[in-house]
Amino acid sequence: MSLPAEKATELKQLIHQQLNKMDVHGRIREILAETIREELPPDQPQLSTEDLIKALKRRGIIDDVMKELNFVTDSVDQELPASPKQPCFADRQSTLFKKSDGTRMADSTTMLSISDPVHIVLIKTDIFGETSLVASYFLEWRSVLGSENGVTNLTVELMGVGTESKVSVGILNIKLEMYPPLNIMLSQEVVNTQLALERQKTAERERLFLVYAKQWWREYLQIRPSHNSRLVKIFAQDENGINRPVCSYVRPLRAGRLLDTPRQAARFVNVLGYERAPVIGGGGKHEQWCTLLAFLCRNKGDCEDHANLLCSLLLGYGLEAFVCVGTKAKGVPHAWVMTCGTDSTITFWESLTGHRYIHKPVNPDESPLPEQPKPLYPYRTIGCVFNHHMFLGNCQPSDSVDVCIFDLNDESKWKPMSEEAIKSVCAPGATSSLPPFPPLCASMIDASVTSNEMELQLRLLVSEHRKDLGLTTVWEDQLSYLLSPALASYEFERTTSISAGNEEFQDAIRRAVPDGHTFKGFPIHFVYRNARRAFATCLRSPFCEEIICCRGDQVRLAVRVRVFTYPESACAVWIMFACKYRSVL
Repeated sequence: MSLPAEKATELKQLIHQQLNKMDVHGRIREILAETIREELPPDQPQLSTEDLIKALKRRGIIDDVMKELNFVTDSVDQELPASPKQPCFADRQSTLFKKSDGTRMADSTTMLSISDPVHIVLIKTDIFGETSLVASYFLEWRSVLGSENGVTNLTVELMGVGTESKVSVGILNIKLEMYPPLNIMLSQEVVNTQLALERQKTAERERLFLVYAKQWWREYLQIRPSHNSRLVKIFAQDENGINRPVCSYVRPLRAGRLLDTPRQAARFVNVLGYERAPVIGGGGKHEQWCTLLAFLCRNKGDCEDHANLLCSLLLGYGLEAFVCVGTKAKGVPHAWVMTCGTDSTITFWESLTGHRYIHKPVNPDESPLPEQPKPLYPYRTIGCVFNHHMFLGNCQPSDSVDVCIFDLNDESKWKPMSEEAIKSVCAPGATSSLPPFPPLCASMIDASVTSNEMELQLRLLVSEHRKDLGLTTVWEDQLSYLLSPALASYEFERTTSISAGNEEFQDAIRRAVPDGHTFKGFPIHFVYRNARRAFATCLRSPFCEEIICCRGDQVRLAVRVRVFTYPESACAVWIMFACKYRSVL
């Protein structure tokens, strides 16, 4: 069989590229030098081509090159046409799917060992932009490894979440295809056997952890029977009603270049919406700890969801962070975050507000001191703390936060769980743990465009409202612009707890308001971008309504909107209404 000249040239180029890719020339030079030095007899001054070929074969170099080259031809069972089809050269390495060591691609056996499922989250968005979680499903994708031609079709039933986790919400048809296809597919029997073995292993690990957790709890109660009333949370239900160890909800999470500081991360978590898990009927609070992807997809969640995310981000910044489970005023269950400094400073982070508090314990055994100011933090009791590899129950005589000593290494004050036991079910890669946390996504919101749109909508709403009251509306663009520094200052203070720029803002307002005139301003903060909803909320404030419905001589109105964007399309929206008018007394 002879090749056309252009095909022969192309074949030579491909072989040359493959040889360069494998650095065959360099390996030949090394073997040549080694053979001359070690194997060439003294009476033989030169190395023959035959000796070199033997040395290359002995070291497997030729076999390695031939394995990397694959000639694909048509099936021999097919009838050959009059003009035979020329064989096609293929680089075998280019048809593999996933990198394993940075240079070679993973084979089907390696991929079968990857136990992380594909997490599918279904959300619903209404006409007002409000989102709700519909379904959360963990897809076992590895069945495709045993399918013919690397293609398989699946039908999965999606179940509801929370109190509706046993109710079907629909059927999802999924087509899985390996692309590029693997060279060697596994048999379905091998895949099914591997999955069955993993399920058995997972069940056994979960059983052993449950046995250990029960024993730990019995020992905890033996310390003091009153511990039974403390909020020591070892397991929590996710959105699908599955009980998981609380440590599995936390994992170090790096924000890349989307968030620069831990305080900015706290601000990001703060602007995610707060929504308690829905409850059907009376009774207490329904428990639902969302997995991270479900929480981020719907952009809102309960205090536990916020605390888990903030703790994960602070761990990513290298801090020693823990989620605290306890109560606020009136015994309301609550979760917040704590960091332990290298100087033993204990800092509480409230994930719902972004506020930080330094904890200074009170020693109840010391002689009475003059009455001290009450702590600023809202927390009353604490039952346990945990992160991705530690869980400690508070076994001090009192669970009051005020007198609590946060020396977590003192087992007389904090009873630890075995880190090995936690690792067996919560460590990354454990078949019973949640899949790796998804990276945060950059915001898709254009802050300037959104700010302008909301501002125009608010102007229209204010004008219509004043028209209904029989009042005219005159807007002053310059005064509106002067409100911008104040809004930027408010957001900076929320993020850093540092006030800056207020002096310049006040000076500019004094210059803009003539003598004999009065200026009034009302700033307000939201975490949503619905202008009509924001306006309705503003009208419920008597002070803001007084500005919007201002009557007098030479009344000029101003409104400024500033949208600050954060990852996952979260945003902080600052609105300031203002007016100036001539005082007539």
